[in-house]
Amino acid sequence: MAKQYAESVDDAKLVAELLFDRLYWDRLDDGTISDKEVVRLASERLPERLRPVAERVYYNWIYNIPPVEGMWELVRRLKASGKYRLLLLSNISEYFAEHEGEIPILSEFDTKIYSARVGAVKPERKIFEVLCERGGIRPEESFFIDDSQRNIDGAEKFGIKGYLFDGDAKRLERYIEGL
Repeated sequence: MAKQYAESVDDAKLVAELLFDRLYWDRLDDGTISDKEVVRLASERLPERLRPVAERVYYNWIYNIPPVEGMWELVRRLKASGKYRLLLLSNISEYFAEHEGEIPILSEFDTKIYSARVGAVKPERKIFEVLCERGGIRPEESFFIDDSQRNIDGAEKFGIKGYLFDGDAKRLERYIEGL
């Protein structure tokens, strides 16, 4: 995404590398630093001419999230079936939580838990406790989908059955049908 704001591929890579550094994002996701602070810290490590690029990339990131093929349709089918309550658990910053409306599919979820608002991230036990409490669910009656084995392990340690999502929505749907 940085490519559309930078003058060269090298500039785009540098901006993306510094802006999306795990050093910042882990703390951003758990709410211990703000979005503004991440942009400031990353910008300090960039040449002056790229600082405005970093800000544009960061604050436009949410508008450029590509949907996973077939996932929106699957979410809508699951919701329409009436057999499932859909809860979203996301490691995400306050800025992105505030702009959830930019991703229309999120309106299909009954409960949304954003890590920065909880002060904990997946796979920490606390975030699964909050999910169950706010979502009104019991771990043993729940099913968790994530693209990180680490997060699946955290859910399963908490007592929630997990599925490691590999990007194939049709495979996921077949798995759910078999539950």
